[in-house]
Amino acid sequence: MNHSHDPQRPLGPSRRTFLAASAAASSSLLFPADDNLRAEADGVRSTDHFWYRLAPEGPYIDSQRDNKAFGFGLGKVYLSEDNGKTWAHDAIFRNADNITFSVILKNGNILFATRTKLYLSTDNLKSYKQITVKNSDGSDYLPHTPIDPANPGWYFHSLDGVHTWDVDGSEMLVWGNYCNVMGGAVPVNIYYSTDQGETVKLAYSFGQNPSFQQKGGDKSHWVGDPSNPVICRHIHTVAYNPAENAFYACTGDHDRVIDGKAQQECHWLRGTYDAAKDTWDWKVLVSVNSNSRYKSGGINFVDGQLYWASDANGNNGTMPHDRGIFRCDPADIADPSKHTMLFNPHYESANMIIEDDVMLSAHYGPASPFTTGFIISTDKGKTWAEYDLPQFGKRSPLRFHKKNSDGWFRVDLRKGWIERGEVLFIKPKV
Repeated sequence: MNHSHDPQRPLGPSRRTFLAASAAASSSLLFPADDNLRAEADGVRSTDHFWYRLAPEGPYIDSQRDNKAFGFGLGKVYLSEDNGKTWAHDAIFRNADNITFSVILKNGNILFATRTKLYLSTDNLKSYKQITVKNSDGSDYLPHTPIDPANPGWYFHSLDGVHTWDVDGSEMLVWGNYCNVMGGAVPVNIYYSTDQGETVKLAYSFGQNPSFQQKGGDKSHWVGDPSNPVICRHIHTVAYNPAENAFYACTGDHDRVIDGKAQQECHWLRGTYDAAKDTWDWKVLVSVNSNSRYKSGGINFVDGQLYWASDANGNNGTMPHDRGIFRCDPADIADPSKHTMLFNPHYESANMIIEDDVMLSAHYGPASPFTTGFIISTDKGKTWAEYDLPQFGKRSPLRFHKKNSDGWFRVDLRKGWIERGEVLFIKPKV
């Protein structure tokens, strides 16, 4: 049955609707989709645009690369070499339930983190060692001593899932921590490694944000760089543009009044790395209020163009909210008049991955009528589709990893926004 629909009015939560649109016009044409999500063998279901399945029973699959997957659970860490079908390698790790980050590096090293500590395995989990983060001068960067030992904070947890890039012929690992949501107050940092995780250093440290400090502490307990006036709550995305040999980062979250002065937490930064000197040069490109397309995530670079997704919110600024999936030349990021809106999902979206012309994004669960909402284009933004997968309950998809060797993206399904739920795999129909 065909349904008429006002393109300016958001879709209801129970509709699975296909949206076809020109890149410039966003959601100007709407067509109903098949309401029956088709079940197939081995727990695989499908929409018109992708197959999807939950991770199998067993370790929580936290990251993947090519044919490898890293997982954890029941006091152990695990490594699979067949995309999670079997787990050939494992090691006792009693703090496994507190793992917040992991990455499989190009040479096979595995870097993983609990709330406050980093570990590296160079031998397929036969062994692992703790890695101490270094300051730019080579001294140790140590976690703060929490007032409440049960809430030491999340130093290394990320919202995005792509953290490694080929930079001048060698792999760099760069990521920022999405923190100060649960687990205690921590400083907000960008980290990097140029030697496959053997050495991890600070690339950038944000300032001391009075709104996110330890409960019961005074200023002597504050975390963050006291010399940096730029503050934020957490980092949404760090990404690399090979055309410029530069990294971009965006942060959240809101506008606050601190000591009678307005403070903004939403920034875009651009950083360049000097390998010969092992130094960084960061510049703040944009600082804005939270009702802005710059309150965003999912930064990707394709053919020199910058793509991102906005999760603008708040009641400040001009309504309706300045949301959408956008594209521009990187040099034009500070000029909204030069941005192209590819699609407007009407609800907050701060995650996106682009690979092989597939653009996969998702709804922020608590702010969307979709139960578990996905946004997809299989032609690099020319046409779009949205799907609600209500069987998973109220979930926010995040931490999108690149496709494995079997062609499946890996996605976290988080309860609400940040509490760990399930792992979903998505395979585009292209």
